[in-house]
Amino acid sequence: MRTIVASSDAQPQWEHREQPQPGPDEVLIKVAYSGMNRADLMQLAGHYPPPPGASDILGLEVSGTVVALGSTEHQLQLGDKVCALLDSGGYAEYVAVPVNQVLPIPQGVDLSAAAGICEVFATAWYNIYDIAATQPGERILIHAAASGVGQAVLQLAKQRGNPTFATAGSDDKLALAMALGAEQTWNRQQGSFVEAVTSWGGADVILDPVAGEYIAWNQQVLRQDGRLVVIGLMGGRAAELDAGRLLIKRQRIIGSTLRSQPNTIKARIMADLYTHVWPLFEQQKITPNIDDVLPVTDVAEAFERLRNNANAGKLVLVW
Repeated sequence: MRTIVASSDAQPQWEHREQPQPGPDEVLIKVAYSGMNRADLMQLAGHYPPPPGASDILGLEVSGTVVALGSTEHQLQLGDKVCALLDSGGYAEYVAVPVNQVLPIPQGVDLSAAAGICEVFATAWYNIYDIAATQPGERILIHAAASGVGQAVLQLAKQRGNPTFATAGSDDKLALAMALGAEQTWNRQQGSFVEAVTSWGGADVILDPVAGEYIAWNQQVLRQDGRLVVIGLMGGRAAELDAGRLLIKRQRIIGSTLRSQPNTIKARIMADLYTHVWPLFEQQKITPNIDDVLPVTDVAEAFERLRNNANAGKLVLVW
Protein backbone atom coordinates (compact mmCIF):
# COMPACT_ATOMS: atom_id res chain seq x y z
CA MET A 1 0.00 0.00 0.00
CA ARG A 2 1.04 3.63 -0.44
CA THR A 3 2.10 5.54 2.66
CA ILE A 4 3.70 8.88 3.53
CA VAL A 5 6.59 9.11 6.01
CA ALA A 6 9.11 11.79 6.99
CA SER A 7 12.26 11.89 4.86
CA SER A 8 15.73 12.56 6.29
CA ASP A 9 15.49 16.16 5.02
CA ALA A 10 12.15 16.82 6.75
CA GLN A 11 9.95 16.39 3.68
CA PRO A 12 6.96 14.08 3.10
CA GLN A 13 8.16 10.94 1.33
CA TRP A 14 6.13 8.22 -0.39
CA GLU A 15 6.86 4.60 0.58
CA HIS A 16 5.25 1.27 -0.23
CA ARG A 17 4.50 -0.78 2.88
CA GLU A 18 2.83 -4.07 3.68
CA GLN A 19 -0.92 -3.72 4.26
CA PRO A 20 -1.59 -4.14 8.01
CA GLN A 21 -3.86 -6.82 9.42
CA PRO A 22 -6.14 -6.06 12.36
CA GLY A 23 -5.28 -7.49 15.76
CA PRO A 24 -7.94 -9.11 17.96
CA ASP A 25 -9.18 -5.77 19.32
CA GLU A 26 -8.75 -3.79 16.08
CA VAL A 27 -10.50 -3.05 12.81
CA LEU A 28 -8.89 -2.38 9.44
CA ILE A 29 -10.00 0.85 7.77
CA LYS A 30 -9.65 1.57 4.06
CA VAL A 31 -8.74 5.24 4.27
CA ALA A 32 -10.76 7.71 2.22
CA TYR A 33 -9.49 10.91 3.87
CA SER A 34 -6.62 11.77 6.23
CA GLY A 35 -6.84 14.73 8.59
CA MET A 36 -3.71 16.88 8.92
CA ASN A 37 -2.46 18.24 12.25
CA ARG A 38 0.37 20.44 13.46
CA ALA A 39 1.74 17.35 15.21
CA ASP A 40 2.36 15.89 11.74
CA LEU A 41 4.41 18.97 10.89
CA MET A 42 6.44 18.53 14.09
CA GLN A 43 7.04 14.84 13.31
CA LEU A 44 8.10 15.78 9.79
CA ALA A 45 10.72 18.11 11.28
CA GLY A 46 11.98 15.42 13.66
CA HIS A 47 10.62 17.06 16.82
CA TYR A 48 7.71 14.75 17.68
CA PRO A 49 8.51 11.05 17.24
CA PRO A 50 5.68 8.50 17.36
CA PRO A 51 5.09 6.73 20.69
CA PRO A 52 7.02 3.47 21.31
CA GLY A 53 5.60 0.68 19.18
CA ALA A 54 3.69 3.00 16.83
CA SER A 55 4.30 3.18 13.09
CA ASP A 56 6.52 5.91 11.62
CA ILE A 57 3.82 6.60 9.02
CA LEU A 58 2.46 10.13 9.48
CA GLY A 59 -1.15 10.89 10.38
CA LEU A 60 -3.28 10.94 13.54
CA GLU A 61 -6.84 10.70 12.20
CA VAL A 62 -8.75 9.29 9.24
CA SER A 63 -12.18 8.58 7.87
CA GLY A 64 -13.05 5.63 5.70
CA THR A 65 -14.67 2.20 5.54
CA VAL A 66 -14.24 -0.83 7.81
CA VAL A 67 -12.91 -3.64 5.57
CA ALA A 68 -11.71 -6.25 8.10
CA LEU A 69 -12.47 -7.11 11.72
CA GLY A 70 -10.38 -8.55 14.53
CA SER A 71 -11.59 -11.54 16.51
CA THR A 72 -13.11 -9.63 19.43
CA GLU A 73 -16.85 -9.00 19.26
CA HIS A 74 -17.99 -5.38 18.98
CA GLN A 75 -20.66 -3.29 17.30
CA LEU A 76 -18.73 -2.27 14.17
CA GLN A 77 -19.51 -4.16 10.97
CA LEU A 78 -17.86 -4.58 7.59
CA GLY A 79 -18.76 -1.65 5.37
CA ASP A 80 -19.37 0.81 8.21
CA LYS A 81 -18.31 4.39 7.50
CA VAL A 82 -16.18 5.52 10.42
CA CYS A 83 -13.66 8.04 11.71
CA ALA A 84 -10.76 7.20 13.99
CA LEU A 85 -8.18 8.68 16.36
CA LEU A 86 -4.75 7.15 15.73
CA ASP A 87 -1.34 6.86 17.37
CA SER A 88 0.12 7.10 13.85
CA GLY A 89 -0.38 5.60 10.39
CA GLY A 90 -3.12 7.84 8.99
CA TYR A 91 -1.27 8.85 5.81
CA ALA A 92 -1.78 5.44 4.24
CA GLU A 93 -4.30 3.57 2.13
CA TYR A 94 -5.14 1.26 5.06
CA VAL A 95 -4.74 1.51 8.83
CA ALA A 96 -5.44 -0.91 11.69
CA VAL A 97 -6.96 0.84 14.70
CA PRO A 98 -8.08 -0.26 18.19
CA VAL A 99 -11.83 -0.56 17.97
CA ASN A 100 -12.36 1.71 20.97
CA GLN A 101 -10.64 4.55 19.08
CA VAL A 102 -13.13 4.28 16.19
CA LEU A 103 -16.53 5.96 16.03
CA PRO A 104 -19.39 5.99 13.53
CA ILE A 105 -19.57 9.23 11.59
CA PRO A 106 -22.11 11.62 13.14
CA GLN A 107 -25.32 11.95 11.16
CA GLY A 108 -25.10 14.99 8.90
CA VAL A 109 -21.28 15.03 8.72
CA ASP A 110 -19.84 13.95 5.37
CA LEU A 111 -16.92 11.54 4.99
CA SER A 112 -14.37 14.22 4.10
CA ALA A 113 -15.23 16.43 7.08
CA ALA A 114 -15.23 13.42 9.41
CA ALA A 115 -11.48 13.02 8.84
CA GLY A 116 -10.96 16.33 10.61
CA ILE A 117 -13.04 15.95 13.78
CA CYS A 118 -11.49 13.25 15.99
CA GLU A 119 -8.12 14.81 16.84
CA VAL A 120 -9.31 18.39 17.34
CA PHE A 121 -12.47 17.61 19.29
CA ALA A 122 -10.66 14.97 21.37
CA THR A 123 -7.94 17.54 22.15
CA ALA A 124 -10.51 20.22 22.95
CA TRP A 125 -12.69 18.03 25.14
CA TYR A 126 -9.83 16.30 26.96
CA ASN A 127 -7.95 19.46 27.85
CA ILE A 128 -10.84 21.80 28.62
CA TYR A 129 -13.47 19.55 30.18
CA ASP A 130 -11.38 16.65 31.51
CA ILE A 131 -7.94 17.91 32.56
CA ALA A 132 -8.99 21.49 33.39
CA ALA A 133 -12.43 20.33 34.61
CA THR A 134 -14.02 23.55 33.33
CA GLN A 135 -17.36 24.28 34.97
CA PRO A 136 -20.34 26.16 33.48
CA GLY A 137 -19.74 29.90 33.60
CA GLU A 138 -15.96 29.68 33.87
CA ARG A 139 -14.10 31.92 31.43
CA ILE A 140 -11.76 30.48 28.79
CA LEU A 141 -8.86 32.17 26.97
CA ILE A 142 -7.99 30.38 23.71
CA HIS A 143 -4.77 31.08 21.82
CA ALA A 144 -4.49 30.23 18.09
CA ALA A 145 -8.27 30.30 18.16
CA ALA A 146 -8.70 29.85 14.39
CA SER A 147 -6.85 26.53 14.45
CA GLY A 148 -8.83 23.31 14.32
CA VAL A 149 -8.51 22.85 18.08
CA GLY A 150 -9.31 26.51 18.74
CA GLN A 151 -12.48 26.36 16.68
CA ALA A 152 -13.51 23.16 18.45
CA VAL A 153 -13.05 24.79 21.87
CA LEU A 154 -15.00 27.88 20.82
CA GLN A 155 -17.95 25.78 19.68
CA LEU A 156 -17.97 23.48 22.71
CA ALA A 157 -17.62 26.42 25.10
CA LYS A 158 -20.60 28.18 23.55
CA GLN A 159 -22.74 25.08 24.00
CA ARG A 160 -21.58 24.49 27.58
CA GLY A 161 -21.98 28.05 28.87
CA ASN A 162 -18.36 29.19 28.98
CA PRO A 163 -17.51 32.76 27.85
CA THR A 164 -14.43 32.85 25.59
CA PHE A 165 -11.68 35.29 24.65
CA ALA A 166 -9.80 34.41 21.44
CA THR A 167 -6.36 35.38 20.16
CA ALA A 168 -5.13 34.81 16.60
CA GLY A 169 -2.77 36.32 14.04
CA SER A 170 -5.07 38.09 11.58
CA ASP A 171 -8.32 40.04 11.55
CA ASP A 172 -9.92 37.42 9.29
CA LYS A 173 -9.14 34.70 11.83
CA LEU A 174 -10.49 36.84 14.65
CA ALA A 175 -13.70 37.44 12.70
CA LEU A 176 -14.04 33.66 12.37
CA ALA A 177 -13.55 33.29 16.13
CA MET A 178 -16.27 35.88 16.79
CA ALA A 179 -18.62 34.04 14.45
CA LEU A 180 -18.03 30.86 16.46
CA GLY A 181 -18.93 32.55 19.73
CA ALA A 182 -15.90 34.41 21.11
CA GLU A 183 -16.95 37.38 23.26
CA GLN A 184 -13.76 39.34 22.60
CA THR A 185 -10.59 38.90 20.53
CA TRP A 186 -6.99 40.09 20.28
CA ASN A 187 -4.66 40.17 17.28
CA ARG A 188 -1.29 38.76 18.36
CA GLN A 189 0.43 41.13 15.91
CA GLN A 190 -0.37 43.87 18.45
CA GLY A 191 1.83 42.25 21.11
CA SER A 192 0.77 41.39 24.64
CA PHE A 193 -2.85 40.46 25.26
CA VAL A 194 -2.60 41.07 29.02
CA GLU A 195 -4.42 44.41 29.20
CA ALA A 196 -7.25 43.31 26.91
CA VAL A 197 -7.89 40.02 28.72
CA THR A 198 -7.65 41.72 32.12
CA SER A 199 -10.26 44.28 31.03
CA TRP A 200 -12.47 41.39 29.90
CA GLY A 201 -12.29 39.96 33.42
CA GLY A 202 -9.45 37.46 33.23
CA ALA A 203 -9.58 33.73 32.55
CA ASP A 204 -10.30 30.68 34.70
CA VAL A 205 -8.90 28.34 32.05
CA ILE A 206 -6.35 29.01 29.30
CA LEU A 207 -5.59 26.66 26.40
CA ASP A 208 -2.14 27.53 25.05
CA PRO A 209 -0.40 25.92 22.06
CA VAL A 210 2.17 28.75 21.98
CA ALA A 211 4.17 28.71 25.26
CA GLY A 212 7.36 30.86 25.14
CA GLU A 213 6.65 34.42 26.27
CA TYR A 214 2.93 33.62 26.47
CA ILE A 215 3.48 31.70 29.73
CA ALA A 216 4.29 34.86 31.72
CA TRP A 217 1.44 36.76 30.07
CA ASN A 218 -0.97 33.90 30.75
CA GLN A 219 -0.09 33.97 34.43
CA GLN A 220 -0.94 37.66 34.61
CA VAL A 221 -4.51 37.09 33.37
CA LEU A 222 -5.19 33.76 35.08
CA ARG A 223 -7.69 34.16 37.90
CA GLN A 224 -7.63 32.64 41.39
CA ASP A 225 -7.45 28.81 41.14
CA GLY A 226 -7.02 29.17 37.37
CA ARG A 227 -5.69 26.40 35.13
CA LEU A 228 -3.25 26.94 32.27
CA VAL A 229 -3.04 23.95 29.91
CA VAL A 230 -0.04 24.06 27.57
CA ILE A 231 -0.49 21.86 24.50
CA GLY A 232 2.21 23.16 22.14
CA LEU A 233 5.45 25.06 21.71
CA MET A 234 4.80 27.32 18.73
CA GLY A 235 6.47 30.21 20.60
CA GLY A 236 9.41 28.20 21.93
CA ARG A 237 10.14 25.99 24.92
CA ALA A 238 11.90 28.56 27.15
CA ALA A 239 9.53 30.52 29.39
CA GLU A 240 9.55 32.83 32.42
CA LEU A 241 7.51 31.68 35.40
CA ASP A 242 6.35 33.84 38.31
CA ALA A 243 6.44 31.37 41.22
CA GLY A 244 5.03 33.96 43.62
CA ARG A 245 1.93 34.49 41.47
CA LEU A 246 1.63 30.71 41.08
CA LEU A 247 1.42 30.28 44.86
CA ILE A 248 -0.60 33.35 45.81
CA LYS A 249 -3.29 32.75 43.18
CA ARG A 250 -3.11 28.93 43.47
CA GLN A 251 -2.57 28.68 39.72
CA ARG A 252 -2.00 25.33 38.04
CA ILE A 253 0.15 24.96 34.93
CA ILE A 254 -0.40 21.65 33.15
CA GLY A 255 1.50 20.20 30.21
CA SER A 256 -0.66 17.98 28.01
CA THR A 257 -0.20 15.80 24.94
CA LEU A 258 -2.85 13.50 23.53
CA ARG A 259 -0.82 11.31 21.19
CA SER A 260 1.29 9.62 23.88
CA GLN A 261 -1.69 8.77 26.08
CA PRO A 262 -2.38 5.03 26.47
CA ASN A 263 -5.28 3.38 24.74
CA THR A 264 -7.31 3.34 27.97
CA ILE A 265 -7.29 7.15 28.10
CA LYS A 266 -7.97 7.56 24.37
CA ALA A 267 -10.84 5.09 24.60
CA ARG A 268 -12.36 7.10 27.45
CA ILE A 269 -12.01 10.34 25.48
CA MET A 270 -13.65 8.80 22.41
CA ALA A 271 -16.50 7.51 24.57
CA ASP A 272 -16.93 11.04 25.96
CA LEU A 273 -17.03 12.45 22.42
CA TYR A 274 -19.70 9.95 21.43
CA THR A 275 -21.79 10.85 24.49
CA HIS A 276 -21.31 14.62 24.69
CA VAL A 277 -20.10 15.88 21.29
CA TRP A 278 -21.58 13.63 18.60
CA PRO A 279 -25.16 14.67 19.51
CA LEU A 280 -24.15 18.32 19.01
CA PHE A 281 -23.02 17.50 15.47
CA GLU A 282 -26.26 15.64 14.78
CA GLN A 283 -28.32 18.56 16.14
CA GLN A 284 -26.24 20.93 13.95
CA LYS A 285 -25.20 22.93 17.01
CA ILE A 286 -21.52 22.51 16.10
CA THR A 287 -19.79 21.88 12.77
CA PRO A 288 -16.47 20.45 11.55
CA ASN A 289 -13.70 23.02 11.10
CA ILE A 290 -12.50 22.20 7.58
CA ASP A 291 -10.42 24.80 5.74
CA ASP A 292 -9.68 22.78 2.59
CA VAL A 293 -9.61 19.27 1.10
CA LEU A 294 -6.58 18.55 -1.09
CA PRO A 295 -5.47 15.55 -3.19
CA VAL A 296 -3.00 13.43 -1.24
CA THR A 297 -0.53 14.00 -4.07
CA ASP A 298 -0.44 17.65 -2.95
CA VAL A 299 0.76 16.73 0.55
CA ALA A 300 3.94 18.84 0.26
CA GLU A 301 1.88 21.93 -0.59
CA ALA A 302 -0.48 21.16 2.29
CA PHE A 303 2.44 21.02 4.73
CA GLU A 304 3.63 24.40 3.48
CA ARG A 305 0.22 25.85 4.26
CA LEU A 306 0.39 24.40 7.76
CA ARG A 307 3.94 25.68 8.24
CA ASN A 308 2.92 29.21 7.20
CA ASN A 309 -0.28 29.25 9.31
CA ALA A 310 -2.19 29.88 6.08
CA ASN A 311 -5.15 27.73 7.12
CA ALA A 312 -8.10 28.55 9.36
CA GLY A 313 -9.27 25.14 10.49
CA LYS A 314 -8.34 21.68 9.29
CA LEU A 315 -6.65 20.58 6.09
CA VAL A 316 -7.77 17.17 4.84
CA LEU A 317 -6.11 14.89 2.27
CA VAL A 318 -8.25 12.79 -0.08
CA TRP A 319 -6.91 9.41 -1.27
